Amino acid sequence: MISPVLFTIGGTSVYWYGLIVTTAIFVGAMMTLYLAKERRLDQDHLLNMFIWIIPSAIIGARLFYVAFSWGDYSHNPLEIFALRHGGLAIHGGIFGGVLAGFIYVRKHKLNFWQLADLFAPSLALGQAIGRWGNFFNQEAYGGPVSLEFISRFPSFIQQQMLINGQYHHPAFLYESICNLCICAILLWKSRSKAFDGQIALWYMILYSIARFFIEILRTDSLMLGSLKSAQVIGVVLIIIAIWQLYVKRKESINN
Repeated sequence: MISPVLFTIGGTSVYWYGLIVTTAIFVGAMMTLYLAKERRLDQDHLLNMFIWIIPSAIIGARLFYVAFSWGDYSHNPLEIFALRHGGLAIHGGIFGGVLAGFIYVRKHKLNFWQLADLFAPSLALGQAIGRWGNFFNQEAYGGPVSLEFISRFPSFIQQQMLINGQYHHPAFLYESICNLCICAILLWKSRSKAFDGQIALWYMILYSIARFFIEILRTDSLMLGSLKSAQVIGVVLIIIAIWQLYVKRKESINN
C-alpha cells in the first residue's frame, strides 16, 4: 500500500490527496484562462470568479459528502474539517461552484451560459486529475476482482487496489479516463457550437452517463435511501440537460 502521506514537517503531515486536488484546481483554472484568451474573453472577470467559485466548490463538495455520511462524523464533528483525509463529493462541488458563479454573473451582468461553456472542459480535466487523490486514499474503488483481472493494470495500481486482502476494481481510474475523454469531446465540440450553453449541457449529459455506469461497480457510494445518490442526480441532470438543449437549439434556430 502506498502511504496517503506525502511527507511530514514538524509533526504536520502533507497528504497526497490535498496536493492532487490543489493541482487539479490549478490546472483547471489555467486551462480556463487559456480558453478565455483564445476566445478573447475578459480574463479579469475569471480571476475574480475563481476567488468565489473555488472555496464555494470545496465547501459544497465537503458539505455534500458529510451530509450523506453523517454517521461517520456525528461522533467526531471536528473530522468534518479534516479535508486532507478525503471526502469531497463532486456533485456538491459543482452545485457550490455553479451557485457562486451564478451570483457573480448576475451581479456583473455577464453571459452565464457562455462562461459555463468555458468552464466545462476545464472541470472535466480537473476531475480527471482529482480522482488520483482517491487512489492514494484507497477511495472510489469497485467490487472485488480476480488476480487475473487486476494483473492487466500496472503494478502500482494492483498494489493500491489490494484492500483487506482482496483486489478491487480501480473505479477511480475508470472515471479519470472517462473525464479525460469528456474533456477532449467538449473541446472538439466547442469549435462548432451552435449556441451558448451547448458545451456545458453536453458535459452534464456525458459525465452523468459515465458516472451512472461507474457507480454500478463502486462499493463506497453515497446513498439516498436504497439508491446511489450519484445515479439519481445523474438521471435528473440528464433530463434537465436534454430539455435545455432542445429549448436552446429551438431558440437559436428562431433567432
